[in-house]
Amino acid sequence: MIAVMPDTFPRREAWAGCLVLAFLTMGCGPHRNVPVNVDVAHQTLKKALEQWQQGAVPEDLRKASPEIVVQDLDWSGGAKLLDFEVLGKGEPMDANLVAKVKLTLQSEAGNEQEKTVTYVVGTSPVLTVFRDMMK
Repeated sequence: MIAVMPDTFPRREAWAGCLVLAFLTMGCGPHRNVPVNVDVAHQTLKKALEQWQQGAVPEDLRKASPEIVVQDLDWSGGAKLLDFEVLGKGEPMDANLVAKVKLTLQSEAGNEQEKTVTYVVGTSPVLTVFRDMMK
């Protein structure tokens, strides 16, 4: 003899499973980046470079208000920034501004070097200035 389960049980379980899956997948779609605020990005880059020029270290900008997260190996390696020139307006790319900057640096040994580098500047959710090491 074969026991037969009432056919409402599997349907209820299936509906409950579907509802759980629907709730779990809410908000799982692709997240869109907030577009870069170009004016704020320009101000952030300028402020970071001016602080470097005045002798600040990247950690000082983390303590500032608003906080700026900075990554630049020359800066954190102890090079002094003697001069800088932002070349052009930069290019907004999604959540970042990509900007070329001409730097005049002085090494710890006292040697001067001029180089053109690329910075990637973000404005959301926090202010960031990262040196693009690939360019």
